[in-house]
Amino acid sequence: MDDNEFPALSNTMMQIDVKDLKIGMYVSRLDKPWLETSFLFQGFELKSQADIHAVKQHCKFVYIDVARQNKSPARVTRKISFNKEWLDKRVPPKPLSTFEKEIVRAGYVYQETSDLVRSFMQEVQLGKSINVEIAKKAVAACVDSILHAPDALLWMTQLKNRDLYTSQHSMNVCILAIALGRQINLPEKELNNVGLCGMMHDMGKMRVPLEVLNKPGKLDPDELKIMQSHPQLGWQLLMSSRGMYGGAVDVAYSHHERLDGTGYPRKLTAEQITPYTRIVAIVDMYDAITSDRVYQQGRTHLEAINIMTKLCGAHLDSGLTYKFIECLGIYPPGSIVEMDNGEVAIVVEVNQKQKIKPKIILLLDEDKKTRPERMIDLSKMDLDASGHGYRIRKNVRAEDYGIDLNKYYHNGMIERGLAAV
Repeated sequence: MDDNEFPALSNTMMQIDVKDLKIGMYVSRLDKPWLETSFLFQGFELKSQADIHAVKQHCKFVYIDVARQNKSPARVTRKISFNKEWLDKRVPPKPLSTFEKEIVRAGYVYQETSDLVRSFMQEVQLGKSINVEIAKKAVAACVDSILHAPDALLWMTQLKNRDLYTSQHSMNVCILAIALGRQINLPEKELNNVGLCGMMHDMGKMRVPLEVLNKPGKLDPDELKIMQSHPQLGWQLLMSSRGMYGGAVDVAYSHHERLDGTGYPRKLTAEQITPYTRIVAIVDMYDAITSDRVYQQGRTHLEAINIMTKLCGAHLDSGLTYKFIECLGIYPPGSIVEMDNGEVAIVVEVNQKQKIKPKIILLLDEDKKTRPERMIDLSKMDLDASGHGYRIRKNVRAEDYGIDLNKYYHNGMIERGLAAV
């Protein structure tokens, strides 16, 4: 083939600005004929910053071949390994504020950021790219809220709407990733990075046909193949979004990989999966398991962590998974619990010193009928109508008792409860 002729683009090639090049990418075509440059080969892998600089000297944009990218992810996240010895020493920082002071702002942050994520996804469906600077500001607001009082924003992740699952899932994964990052005391800059990774991890699904994405039944083999293309589609999308953090690109591509090499799309093994990808994989699975979706009912918190602990070592990072469980506690903020006497309540705030004794608001009586709301701090002696102390029996699903968390929240339940204490 004559060097001056441009070959047709394959479906694994994408145009990229030279400012966004990363080590490990495979340059398959330039914005000019190869003979007008000093490159010896027509196609090569970027193995160093010097290679990237050389391309920048000649081109404004190039075409990279996703299929020929180096499978080992670029070291775009922290260099330290989250090994067990390191994790065992990590303790979260003290909250900067209180739940009572943070809950109103957390609600505002959650609503504003959820709307933003939904707008991103709608724009992606229309073929547009993501405004990265706005996304980073939204993540920064989530980080600030988590650092002030983590339970407030974690409470908001329980306000789920099955019809908005895809956008809410990305929002929740962002928040849960930040919360896990705080639990292991990552610096604020890294909390922003891992939060952006969580927010962007599933953006590739917006390039999956809706009839596949929202199918209520089991996917057939062809549909499953289409669905499992979303990590690569996300990689391509985020690479075309100017200023996107490199770690978010890697996480979008790798969040369905598994430590034992059985994941997709590249069957990476443990040593090839970065710490941020491990974090997002854990919180992604947790939110998916606990959410109602078009083809399944959400599980309770305890059911979810039981499933996840069985996957530790093979699919999930064990140390980080147990730190995540430690982060949420036995009864997470916003979860529904049944008391020993049969009454049903919602968990408001976790007691960090006594995990089994959170603050709760009673919603239903022993017969599962609506009762006057009552805030109780289980770490203090408080008696029921029979003169017995309140104790939690188990986690339950809100839907099983007709509890609409969104309704209770928007009716000012938390504010009323806190005011009555």
